[in-house]
Amino acid sequence: MEKERENMEEQLKITRESKGILNMHPQKFAMWLFMLTVLMIFAAYTSAYIVRKGQGSWIPFDLPVTFLYSTGIIVLSSIFMQIGYFEAKKNNKGKVILFTVLTLLSGIAFLVMQFKGYGRLVDMNLYFSDPNNVSGSFIYVITGVHAAHLISALVFLIIVLITAFKVENIKDKLVRMEICTTYWHFLGGLWIYLYLFLQLNQ
Repeated sequence: MEKERENMEEQLKITRESKGILNMHPQKFAMWLFMLTVLMIFAAYTSAYIVRKGQGSWIPFDLPVTFLYSTGIIVLSSIFMQIGYFEAKKNNKGKVILFTVLTLLSGIAFLVMQFKGYGRLVDMNLYFSDPNNVSGSFIYVITGVHAAHLISALVFLIIVLITAFKVENIKDKLVRMEICTTYWHFLGGLWIYLYLFLQLNQ
């Protein structure tokens, strides 16, 4: 009897887990698929980087210190984003707006530091298109594509912010806030990986 009860509990557990996966919000599922695609793109970029570097005629470079500053900024922005999500779960509209704005400003500051970093690369004679030094091209492409995705996240943040101003019960839009938070953390983690990758593979 005890064994049958344990078997039934195990089957119920499996059923609940399966149901949870099948009942995933369509927008969440779409976001996870999109992030997987982005991850594959950058895996291809970094793999091509390593292969090309191994072929020789590769001029070493130093990453601009502004890229380090932007790394700190994006970590801070993820903290703001997570706090905003926690406040959304508490239905604290005022703080959701505050921390969403802080995240938005941090994201803009990140892009500004990236732009300044490009200026520093030019000062070091590293250009986007230089047949004599392809290492520069890889830096621009990898960081530039990441910046483009971050801009898309900023647009998402603006939509979340506008929604927060419009609705009374912020919990009604919690799914959107959760998706935005997940995407933002993903881009932050991706940047940290890219920065370390470039730093260690100069």
